[in-house]
Amino acid sequence: MGHIKEPAGVDFIINSRPLTKEEEITISKFITSCKTKQAHQQVKSKKKTKASFRKKLVS
Repeated sequence: MGHIKEPAGVDFIINSRPLTKEEEITISKFITSCKTKQAHQQVKSKKKTKASFRKKLVS
C-alpha cells in the first residue's frame, strides 16, 4: 500500500468511528497470529539456509 499525496488545495478528512471492544480483540488476535506465522517462517528459512550451507561444506 502506498502513500497518497494530497493534491494542492484539497484536504482529505477521514472520519472513522471508534472500535468496539470485540473489534479490538479480533484485530489484536489477527495481528498476533500474523506475527507468529511470520516469525515461524523466518526460523524455518534460517534452518534451511544453515542446512544447505553445511551440505556445501561437506561436498
